[in-house]
Amino acid sequence: MKNKAIVLGCLTGAVVLFVCYGYSSAEPKSKTVTDKIGVVNIRKTFRECKKNARYRADALSEQARLEAEEQRLQKEFEAQKAGLKALKPGSSDYLAQVKELLQKQAEFEAGRQFNNQQRTVKDQQWTENLYKEILQITSELAEQKGLVMVFEKGEVEFPSISPDELMLTLSTHKLLYSGGCLDITDEVITRLDAEQKKQE
Repeated sequence: MKNKAIVLGCLTGAVVLFVCYGYSSAEPKSKTVTDKIGVVNIRKTFRECKKNARYRADALSEQARLEAEEQRLQKEFEAQKAGLKALKPGSSDYLAQVKELLQKQAEFEAGRQFNNQQRTVKDQQWTENLYKEILQITSELAEQKGLVMVFEKGEVEFPSISPDELMLTLSTHKLLYSGGCLDITDEVITRLDAEQKKQE
């Protein structure tokens, strides 16, 4: 009976030692998990990289040029419209002028709609291509640094402009805390800037 008690006591002690050793050896590993996880602030990357700043500056310049052209055409249209007063209503000259004005107005509106649509498409394509480049650079940095995961570290701005924007923020803001994770945002921006410098 005593032998059984001694054996049982030894087994219990061995199990306790094994569990404690396993817990103590696992504890340091759990502290280093964050060393393998990275974060990137996509909004900051778009906002601060020189590549996007250059595109936005060029886009604004092009938009200003188009708006100036639209204003010039609008003034010509208004001048021709005022010239109708010098013509006799119903005359062949009057009707020809009206036809020309209507055609110019239609061309003006079509041109404006085309410019707006073209700008929207160009912005979308630019955003998609820049985002792909950010993903590529992030992947390369993660591999170099031995990261196993990289999360998007979004910024939340309050108050929200509208309830819809608030709901969009709540549904898309997934990473709530990233303490101890490696933030590689600045390195991504640096590489994007280096690529932009090569193209200049």
